[in-house]
Amino acid sequence: MSGLPVSKAVMDHRQSERTNGVNAVQSAGLSAFVRQTMSQTIMLKMVEEKREASKVGGGQARIDAQHKKVVGDGVVTGHGLVEGRPVYVFSQDFTAFGGSLSKMHAAKICKIMDQAVQSGVPVIGLNDSGGARIQEGVDSLAGYADIFLRNVQASGVIPQISMIMGPCAGGAVYSPALTDFIFMVRDTSHLFVTGPDVVRAVTNETVTQEQLGGATAHTVKSGVAHGAFENEIVAIRKLREFLSFLPSSNREAPPIRSPEDSPSRSDPVLKNLVPWNSTEAYDMKEAIRRIVDEEDFFEIMPEHAKNIVVGFARLNGQPIGIIGNQPLVSSGVLDINASVKAARFVRFCDAFHLPLLTLVDVPGFLPGTAQEHGGIIRHGAKLLYAYAEATVPKMTVILRKAYGGAYDVMSSKHLRGDVNYAWPTAEIAVMGAKAAVEVIFRGVDKKVQQEKTDEYQTKFANPMPAAQRGYIDDIIDPALTRSILIRDLQILRNKKQTNLWKKHGNIPL
Repeated sequence: MSGLPVSKAVMDHRQSERTNGVNAVQSAGLSAFVRQTMSQTIMLKMVEEKREASKVGGGQARIDAQHKKVVGDGVVTGHGLVEGRPVYVFSQDFTAFGGSLSKMHAAKICKIMDQAVQSGVPVIGLNDSGGARIQEGVDSLAGYADIFLRNVQASGVIPQISMIMGPCAGGAVYSPALTDFIFMVRDTSHLFVTGPDVVRAVTNETVTQEQLGGATAHTVKSGVAHGAFENEIVAIRKLREFLSFLPSSNREAPPIRSPEDSPSRSDPVLKNLVPWNSTEAYDMKEAIRRIVDEEDFFEIMPEHAKNIVVGFARLNGQPIGIIGNQPLVSSGVLDINASVKAARFVRFCDAFHLPLLTLVDVPGFLPGTAQEHGGIIRHGAKLLYAYAEATVPKMTVILRKAYGGAYDVMSSKHLRGDVNYAWPTAEIAVMGAKAAVEVIFRGVDKKVQQEKTDEYQTKFANPMPAAQRGYIDDIIDPALTRSILIRDLQILRNKKQTNLWKKHGNIPL
């Protein structure tokens, strides 16, 4: 919205005219009804002028920002429809007080968050704020705390999405961090607790805003943000697409579409997707695209912890969450970042009734002092906890490797998996054949080791032992994976499962 700022002299003149008009009406000897009608008309005109003036925001591109009064505060709030579905939105305005948060600014955001929770409607924040409004002191800090509380209370109740449209610093970063998803715009959006000037003063480190808190920093390194888009137009368009996978609240099921893709479609390419040589890589995203509707996969955090893939898709019109190990990156091994990335995604899907499909090809957890000292035990346990706690339909397909503890963690039958399948290329074992023989037959000559390796491969590195014990429901033809999963999902759609009553669990944070 745009418009020219109104000068004080003009505003004073208009106010004088309105006052004189009211006085004239009152002294004209007209009937009470006519006087009331004319007074209401004048008042409504005043309100409309105020409303139009507030749309100007901070004024003419901040040229006159210090010489003119800002009519409203630095945030616009309201509700609307996205593809016919209601959403609440607040949008911070950097041209008005730098988008800084004041007591009234916070009150406006809190108001729509309360209404969103009561109505069961998602909240979208378009963030562009310089942080707390220093002039307001503790009132501004209190405003942030009021918003944080509502973020926490709304968590798992309604989807909360943050789109970072510009610089966000200080307290402005913590509300997005408490929401379900954070998206950024490349080159224009930044997130940091303290800016480059403070960093330089405290640590003598010289960094730019982009290096410190730009889209690359948070989508690749820190994992704070879940995706980045080239510009604001693309960001808004992708945000609308993203919302189409989500229910409006935890009281609703995800929205089902009529698919153009046949539920009985088979794909013979999947038969040869996984190389028989277990050390040869392939792209798990190719498997995902060939299984889901119309090859449509909305990936989350595509640049962070790329050894695991997570995102949303549909099976016969039903939105689902997908988790898959990525053999192209570090052989699909589970490490700290991959475990945290997948665990948070699993918990979101479970909170909002999105069935889970897990595609497994995992050689285990990444070894080494860096991982051990970084807490791989604790972080890996997060993913285990998330899968075990989830009560939504859980479907698992083991494409190739499922070794050691990682087999247990990746939605195994033992963690209440509903349907668990294996492709003929699956290898379910404590460890790979070569490593197992080196442990069991340490010190024997190479010829014997090779014989034992072949024997181990035949006996254990295949899906048959797990299938015989009921840990795998079936060994399936890869080409039929889609139709089999759709059949099972139809049956599981009304699944009801609960956990033991508790105030809440104690996930290993």
